Amino acid sequence: MTISTIVKQTVAVAGSMSGNWHQIAVRCIRTTLSVGTMVAVGWAATATRSHGAENIELEVGIVQHFGQKASDELTLKSPGGQLTLKFTGGNGETKTLTTAEVTIEMGTTELSPPLVQERVVLSSHRSFESAEESANNWRDRGIEVELAHPANIWQVWAKREIYNTPLLRRLLLENLQAKGHELPSLDTQSFQKIHTPSWVVGNYRYHRRHLDITSSSNRIRVIQAEGDRNYVYPGSLTLQPDAYGSYTLVNHVPLASYLRGVVPYEIGSQAPYAAIEAQAVIARTYALRNLRRFQIDDYQLCADTHCQVYRGLTAATPTTDRAIQATRGLVLTYQNELIDALYFSTSGGVTAPYSDVWPGRVDRPYLQAVVDSTSGAWNLSRQDLSDEETFRRFINTKKGFNESGRRLFRWREKTSLEEMAEFLQKYLQRHKQPNHDFESIQKVEITERSRAGRVVEMEVQTDSGPISIPADEIRNAFYPPISTLFYIKPIRNQKEQLQGYEFIGGGFGHGVGLSQYGAYHLANLGWSSAEILAFYYPGTQLQPLSEDIVFWSGN
Repeated sequence: MTISTIVKQTVAVAGSMSGNWHQIAVRCIRTTLSVGTMVAVGWAATATRSHGAENIELEVGIVQHFGQKASDELTLKSPGGQLTLKFTGGNGETKTLTTAEVTIEMGTTELSPPLVQERVVLSSHRSFESAEESANNWRDRGIEVELAHPANIWQVWAKREIYNTPLLRRLLLENLQAKGHELPSLDTQSFQKIHTPSWVVGNYRYHRRHLDITSSSNRIRVIQAEGDRNYVYPGSLTLQPDAYGSYTLVNHVPLASYLRGVVPYEIGSQAPYAAIEAQAVIARTYALRNLRRFQIDDYQLCADTHCQVYRGLTAATPTTDRAIQATRGLVLTYQNELIDALYFSTSGGVTAPYSDVWPGRVDRPYLQAVVDSTSGAWNLSRQDLSDEETFRRFINTKKGFNESGRRLFRWREKTSLEEMAEFLQKYLQRHKQPNHDFESIQKVEITERSRAGRVVEMEVQTDSGPISIPADEIRNAFYPPISTLFYIKPIRNQKEQLQGYEFIGGGFGHGVGLSQYGAYHLANLGWSSAEILAFYYPGTQLQPLSEDIVFWSGN
């Protein structure tokens, strides 16, 4: 039976239901089919209910890890309306309250005995892409896994419902260590107290772990005390527990409204109009392909650069709204599957193939090295950038590129060995690496560079031995590089003793896919959004979203 047939049959069943039963049917469909089919079926059922692709409802974690600190606080308001709060009462029945404003604080409950939580952390990563590939490798070894995002890091955990006893977790860890795996570790946390969300309505304080919030105006202002964040979100909200002992505030929002909160923040309303249209298409494509990211926490996407920046309706403008409407329903595909619609700020003159940055068993031929120029500033087939001297000539070429003159097109920054050592030690500790206890760095060198110029591997000689840093981790392991398109120059004192390094490079971000500032230039040249997308994603098709398009194959 094909995916399309399954979709049609399941939509027919789910579409005949109403209310909560419809939601239950969709959830059952999602959990009984394969992951690759799951996303297509989940979309089809939702789209049938809401009559159109732009009304697909997304689940976006707009405040993550809320409650990790007892001082965490959120204030919710309904602009021009009333909030409705729904939660389960003490008698097990749904309780409903209305109020114009509510402040959610963290109540503290002492525990006796302490609550102990354990999980086997198989690996830690800078990005979801690296974590997902690692998860696939662990599955190949017969280990059931799940992807987690406990802080500003991605981790692969042994699946908790499988390895659900202390004995099973320790047997797994011992088995892996006996086979030479050094990275897996047992993460054990003991909680003397737990934090539970609480709020006051009327003269009564409520303590609940789950809260649904809607607004009569379909707008909810979320004010976060820490960081002074204040944004207005469409749709509804749910405060729900995550996998780390804290909570997530999830925005249930139609795709079209979600894009209104992404496009202005990702490319800006002052960008040339065709560039804004291109951003709308790839933001739509990216969101729908990546609905699996936070499965462990029962929502789909986050609201920061680990996904796409999303800030509700606060910065929406007529120009960005027009671009979203003009591209309504349009997505980028390759062989009838949504592409991995990656993008970034500045390429530095050449984009990176996917494999230059992340490991991946699935080829992405549309994510290749593209010289970011319309004037023939560099011929990559004749001047391969894997050669160090050729690469340095490239970096010192500053004219003729789409981003020429942009602040981050070329950059250089100096750092000392002591600063590098401190930064690297913190990185290794966060990633639970066994070699973080070195004291000093003796030498740093680039050991592999791709033909597109990206640093694929660096090696650090320390007093405790060599440490290898792969491509995706370099921007986390060191400061200052803000991309992997750079070379290093030793800094020595008058006695020729090594003091540090100067990083000399170009671009900002991972470099894979579309350059936002490159798109600015192409739009200013009169290119259409379709032409811009074809330039950065060669071989792709721009087409309306339909049930026959695979969101993500899961291969």
